[in-house]
Amino acid sequence: MISTSITSDQFMLAIYQTIHMVSISLLLGSIIGIPLAVLLVVTKPGGVIENKWIYGILNPIINIIRSVPFIILLVAIIPFTKLIVGTSIGTSAAIVPLTIYIAPYIGRLVENSLLEVNPGIIEAAEAMGATPYQIIRYFLLPEAYGSLILSITTATIGLIGATAMAGAVGAGGIGDLAIVYGYQRFDTFVVVSTVIVLVIFVQGIQSLGNVLARKARRN
Repeated sequence: MISTSITSDQFMLAIYQTIHMVSISLLLGSIIGIPLAVLLVVTKPGGVIENKWIYGILNPIINIIRSVPFIILLVAIIPFTKLIVGTSIGTSAAIVPLTIYIAPYIGRLVENSLLEVNPGIIEAAEAMGATPYQIIRYFLLPEAYGSLILSITTATIGLIGATAMAGAVGAGGIGDLAIVYGYQRFDTFVVVSTVIVLVIFVQGIQSLGNVLARKARRN
């Protein structure tokens, strides 16, 4: 018989907390990161609406935020987190640093996807008299659609890894369960089962992303 110190309810709660943190942070991070990436691409030197000031400000800001390890970011912005959600502890509080962590990450991934678009397509759109908005809406984003899906897939998997560290502020989740019960209490069952759940999560998300990206590239 398998011996463990956790109940099935605790395990299900940890899975729910991980899904909750990842889904909300990913949504908010995408809302911030995707427009940020578009702005970087169109204002870069040689871009559709080249603007050295906007590009010169946004580019280093993204680099600075991305250079801070998540566990340090988590602690450094505690006053800001408290200002936004009224507390610095718990699942909801963890969503704030997770969003700040993932938004520039998504921005950089999406920027790379957009830069893969054939410049000839953009030049053809400009030759047809398309406005910057029309170029972004009808040429740039649709051409990068498959790559964008893979970028969001990569960001989602990175976010799952970050939620493990969110346990430092009492956010719970699968990673926190593995550390508190598996590592600190030497519960092998918890370690093995949490690893299996995380592998299933990552495999499922990557497979779904691959299928959707393949379909997008065929259309």
